[in-house]
Amino acid sequence: MMWLCYIIMLVVPYLLGGVNTSIIVTKLKTGNDIRTMGSGNAGLTNTLRTQGKAVAGIVLLGDVAKSVLAIWAVRLAFLYIGGVDTHVLANGMNWVGYMAGFMAVVGHVFPVYYGFRGGKGVLAAISAIFTLDWRTGCLLLGVFVILVAVTRYVSLGSCVASALYGFGTLIFVYFMDGDPAGIVCTFIAFFPAALVIFMHRGNIHRLVTHTEKKLGEKAK
Repeated sequence: MMWLCYIIMLVVPYLLGGVNTSIIVTKLKTGNDIRTMGSGNAGLTNTLRTQGKAVAGIVLLGDVAKSVLAIWAVRLAFLYIGGVDTHVLANGMNWVGYMAGFMAVVGHVFPVYYGFRGGKGVLAAISAIFTLDWRTGCLLLGVFVILVAVTRYVSLGSCVASALYGFGTLIFVYFMDGDPAGIVCTFIAFFPAALVIFMHRGNIHRLVTHTEKKLGEKAK
């Protein structure tokens, strides 16, 4: 039944990741599509700027929950259907959780429910990272917080933190834990990082041209 586990690993996180709380809650509140408001991004930052803190808080909880649920659903499927505990490093299957996390980010960025146009994947990604390895999550969150505090640019913090994801996984999972699947986990980690940075290509251009909005600036 391992074939079923691999199908679940790819499909379930993608479908869960595609449930976009920002689109849903904004639609219920205003009747409008968040993707036509502010920066046009269906994510936490644009929700905060256009809808306020209360709605942004709901989006925060929703994006965190779906990433955590996606990874745990896949790990439980491997445990109860495939008979493999992916948490046990000796099994060499820890990479399964990383693939599930990646697929949750893919679902968030390219949701089948919304014409494959979703958010930029930052919150979905960091939620998955913390679920997989809290040390890497703390490292990246620390980098993000420091950069945003100093520059007030959320996009800059997101891109730099994303760029460090693979290296953090290599250090903590492969070298420190000695995970036999550590290299595979590291390899997979570069994909959501690259996707998040790619989705920020417009922000990167605005950073270079000094037209990017800083944290706290209201969207027009």
